[in-house]
Amino acid sequence: MTPDPTATRAPRVLLVDDDRELCQMLSEYLDAEHFDVKSVHDGGEALAELEAGEFEIVILDVMLPNVGGLDVMRKLGASYSTPILMLTARGDDVDRIVGLELGADDYLSKPFNPRELVARIRAILRRASSRSARGSVPDELNVGPITLNAGTRQVHVAEKPVALTGAEFRVLELLMRSAGQVISRDSMTEQALGRKLAAYDRSIDTHISNLRRKLELEAGKNPEIKNVRGSGYTLTWAHA
Repeated sequence: MTPDPTATRAPRVLLVDDDRELCQMLSEYLDAEHFDVKSVHDGGEALAELEAGEFEIVILDVMLPNVGGLDVMRKLGASYSTPILMLTARGDDVDRIVGLELGADDYLSKPFNPRELVARIRAILRRASSRSARGSVPDELNVGPITLNAGTRQVHVAEKPVALTGAEFRVLELLMRSAGQVISRDSMTEQALGRKLAAYDRSIDTHISNLRRKLELEAGKNPEIKNVRGSGYTLTWAHA
């Protein structure tokens, strides 16, 4: 029996950074970790590669010549399905927040340990593969006017479609599956982003803010995503 070549195909990674020495070093490191890496050094090149081929994940530096990383995300759109791990300068909160709002699944501040990059990539890929092994978990969730279909990755509010990023979708799914219960920021970070919550990490709060805006959820109205001080977040819905 001829083996299926796709069964053992190394995950394809698009690495976008204008630091050629860094790209070379990371490419060699990721290759040793059994990833298939394609490196480009400009946002325009990245868009061309993404149009021409398929990748499991994009590692995207914010600071790029000609077409910057944030512009790449704007051109791809918030509903772009391939996960994006954004590289930012350490302490640059503005770029990080904007990147998450534009659709990045996660971020990593420079300089970083290549082992942490590999851990982040594998966590993102595990989340993607786990969606095909849900078993008896229901595909469709309903909380008030919000409908989420885990199979089609679609969200509707009062039958109106809402485009969410991958991370926003996972955060909303967590909240809907545990509607009325408080989920800690630590747990949400681990389950939705695939990593431990670090000090000063506000990624979950940014995703929650985006969800409130996109789903048009207002404080004091139903449904509502509430911040339970010192505990986490909960999605509430009081029947009329």
